[in-house]
Amino acid sequence: MAGALAVIRRRGPSQIQFWFIALTIGIAAGFAALLFRNGISVLQTLVYGSDDVRLASVAGTLPWWWVLVVPVLGGLAVGLILDRFTPDGRVRAVADVIEGAALQEGRVERREGLASAAASLITLSTGGSSGREGPVVHLAAVISTWVANRLNASGITGRDLLGCAVAAAVSASFNAPIAGAIFALEVVLRHFAIHSFAPIAIASVAGTVINRLQFGGVTEFALPPASGLAFYVELPAFLLLGLTCGLVAAVLMRAVILAEDLGNAIQAATRLPRYLRPAIAGAILGLTAIWFPHVIGVGYETTSAALTGQIGLKAAIVFAAVKVFAVAVTMGGRMGGGMFSPSLVVGALTGLAFGLIATGLMPDVSGAETVYALAGMGAVAAAVLGAPISTTLIVFELTGDWQTGLAVMTAVSLSTALASRLVDHSFFLTQLERRGIHLAAGPQAYLGETIRLGSILRPPDHPRPAPEDACRALIEEGVVLGAGQTLEAALRLFERTGAEFIPVTQPAGSGGEAVLVGAVFQTDALKAYARALADAAAEEHS
Repeated sequence: MAGALAVIRRRGPSQIQFWFIALTIGIAAGFAALLFRNGISVLQTLVYGSDDVRLASVAGTLPWWWVLVVPVLGGLAVGLILDRFTPDGRVRAVADVIEGAALQEGRVERREGLASAAASLITLSTGGSSGREGPVVHLAAVISTWVANRLNASGITGRDLLGCAVAAAVSASFNAPIAGAIFALEVVLRHFAIHSFAPIAIASVAGTVINRLQFGGVTEFALPPASGLAFYVELPAFLLLGLTCGLVAAVLMRAVILAEDLGNAIQAATRLPRYLRPAIAGAILGLTAIWFPHVIGVGYETTSAALTGQIGLKAAIVFAAVKVFAVAVTMGGRMGGGMFSPSLVVGALTGLAFGLIATGLMPDVSGAETVYALAGMGAVAAAVLGAPISTTLIVFELTGDWQTGLAVMTAVSLSTALASRLVDHSFFLTQLERRGIHLAAGPQAYLGETIRLGSILRPPDHPRPAPEDACRALIEEGVVLGAGQTLEAALRLFERTGAEFIPVTQPAGSGGEAVLVGAVFQTDALKAYARALADAAAEEHS
């Protein structure tokens, strides 16, 4: 076994070996997702007396002080965990997995990832208003990172392993094997290369099998019988619903971003210890939940009620607005969790409200309002995730209703098109953009950050080095780069100065003068950038 591992580490896995590795990762990620889901259910039942299936109804019968105190205690526990095990007090989720795929050869932070999973588990069990898919996806990525490091996997192999883990986690979480595979390709890897599809599909199926070992083949939501009305009669209404959902999705994303900025400003102004930030957010959530218990947890009871038409027009509008507020508080308070499940809740409520209005105005040419709830659920979720294909598929697999596919696709396409103009393509890419990581524009915008100057500089003993006197002169003029910088910084400086080469220095230690370690030539920089673009294109089309 050790000898086989050594060969794989040296040469890389063969195709058959890689498929078996993908299967193993799929099983491991599937069990991780299942344990995470069951952990939430057990803790919710312990704390509230019910899991998410009836959590809102049961929470409404509990003493008000209990509903208030539980999120505060949960938030305090989350704050202490993140303060101890992360350098910035921030929960890792899908955006960090996307960053790992693009910039870290398919690797993510393991210590911070495990801490984030624990924090999100507590958040979702003690009143947080977010989803479980974000932490589950990152937890699966931690598993694939461990495997990739053990195999000494290359960038392409590491990213494929990451895609396998993500696909299995999504499929195991939602009993959605098709959507799990497409989500990994569309959102995380951001390409549909043939070489990635087979192992990712294998892992996704493995994750689904793990889910069905416990839950069987039932769908997450049960829908009423579909209306027999011809779809084309209501096409204009579903087009308008898509635009409405695009705006609602943008409001949801902007609310989270505003809450994050407001939380940062308050924390800086008051010098609040960062471990108390989630506790304060928990207090706000607890106060909200006293009057609106539907904000607690993942929100499947509310989503199911919307999809079956059990909520009235006024309640649907109010519930959607309060849910947006609660999600913003949870995420801005750095309590953890994901955005997919909240977007399903908000989308189903938005679609139901729209459907009640549309069918009320034109009852003779309208189907059931629940069809609008289903379409709205997909439309808001697709716009938030920036994933129209996988979200459309996951809505079908969550509900088992493939007959309303045209309605869902119509609403999803317009909502995604509109929301992507109002943010940087999706919530996750907007998060990365705010951190200075420019993935939304494509490989040409971020590949330079993946190449260190040490790999392309010419040292003083190079056959064709840069003249030392010229380097010293450029350093005096401030035209210099540090050895720890990337190709992106070099390209920007070349563009600004037009220099043929730029000296590279590194600190001498103990506060001494920086030492000249070589120079980066513009021709070498451009060649490295061209190679990186060619490699990325080859990976995406192989």
